[in-house]
Amino acid sequence: MHEMSLVAGVMRILEEQATSQDFRTVKAVFLEVGALSHADPEAMRFAFEAQKPGTIAADARLEIIESPGQAWCLECSDAVTISRRGDPCPRCGGYKLTVTAGDDLRVRELEVE
Repeated sequence: MHEMSLVAGVMRILEEQATSQDFRTVKAVFLEVGALSHADPEAMRFAFEAQKPGTIAADARLEIIESPGQAWCLECSDAVTISRRGDPCPRCGGYKLTVTAGDDLRVRELEVE
């Protein structure tokens, strides 16, 4: 499950921010997970719960914000929403799509003390 390593990266970000922003405790992590990011939100929750004991996020809650996949269709020249890479354009059925959004995984916001 690669979500464990993804959450390990999130934990490193929390530690780095705690050092640079001078806080001691994380109360909430708002994590944006794109539909095309290949990260399963439920697996991310599990990994977060497994890794947070003994960290500055020991009592934190994880809020996952799911963002849709967006692409530009080269055949119909339109922005479209897609749920998976490799899906056809929902408008014209073409496969010439360039992903424009929804492939990211990022810490959007933190609540800290």
